[in-house]
Amino acid sequence: MGALCSVIKFENLQELKRLCHWGPIIALGVIAICSTMAMIDSVLWYWPLHTTGGSVNFIMLINWTVMILYNYFNAMFIGPGFVPLGWKPENSQDSMYLQYCKVCQAYKAPRSHHCRKCNRCVLKMDHHCPWINNCCGFQNHASFTLFLLLAPLGCIHAAFIFVMTMYTQLYNRLSFGWNTVKIDMSAARRDPLPLIPFGLAAFAATLFALGLALGTTIAVGMLFFIQMKIILRNKTSIESWIEEKAKDRIQYYQLDEVFVFPYDMGSRWKNFKQVFTWSGVPEGDGLAWPIREGCHQYDLTIEQLKQKADKRVRSVRYRVIEDYSGACCPLNKGIKTFFTSPCTEEPRIRLQRGEFILATRGLRYWLYGDKILDDSFVEAVLV
Repeated sequence: MGALCSVIKFENLQELKRLCHWGPIIALGVIAICSTMAMIDSVLWYWPLHTTGGSVNFIMLINWTVMILYNYFNAMFIGPGFVPLGWKPENSQDSMYLQYCKVCQAYKAPRSHHCRKCNRCVLKMDHHCPWINNCCGFQNHASFTLFLLLAPLGCIHAAFIFVMTMYTQLYNRLSFGWNTVKIDMSAARRDPLPLIPFGLAAFAATLFALGLALGTTIAVGMLFFIQMKIILRNKTSIESWIEEKAKDRIQYYQLDEVFVFPYDMGSRWKNFKQVFTWSGVPEGDGLAWPIREGCHQYDLTIEQLKQKADKRVRSVRYRVIEDYSGACCPLNKGIKTFFTSPCTEEPRIRLQRGEFILATRGLRYWLYGDKILDDSFVEAVLV
């Protein structure tokens, strides 16, 4: 009930603006189309409500929709949780192990990262998800993962309804010739006859909904398995990337050291309970974390500081020779540059001739890096 109140009673009504974004619009549109068409197909053409099976089927469809929307809005409006503005560790000496965020005027707590979209440091940040127009982090990681689980399950049920509807309605109306297949869409055979005949428009709508359901099942299902893989290791997507960079740094400099991820509790069940709890509220405050034996609370942040220093050494410095407006898909930079624009919401930096950048990685026509501004950096995608 507490979680429900947190959805209804927004701390700030401005949170409703999160719905005015292409991600939630598409996500909610897919949910609405699949749910509505599944209910219509079930009642009118496949499994009427006057049968026991039809009633149970209809209740299950409503149940999927409610649970999917409940966890979706929880993930969107409860949010990931943010590092308090001006936060600093209780022990002032610990600040030497932490990065300082100039935007939030606070130290970055362990496992937190600054999100340029949310403009705040996010607790245990996993990623910024455009589909919920919010970050996935400490407070909403469980709701987000449950949404990734329930959406494919609901779509599998809906896809079964769509397939059975088309099968039962078209089975007795196929006339096979030598070279053609003729479909008579006007003669529905059902006792009693449905109130609305299963015509061409209904067939097209059902087929379209089936495509959405199957696509969602595959895409979202893959995201669910990726999330569960890192949850069972008590990591986030960012932390998995940091760990890979740690291994690369050690190998590059041929160092006699081994990086041990400090938050892996050594048991999948213990790692699982760090995210999922019976109360729905994650354990702890998101600022301090239990660590495995032999590790230090700031091992991960110390590794980040090493990688930050290493990036300055290993990055390639370039001088800008042509102005760039910062457009997402610049038409004046060539067709290949336009069509190979990275599929990311990371900001593009406006560049002027004569400025300098540090490239950390790159594609064929695009670079990821930092713009040098008085010995400071602005991270983004560069053309």
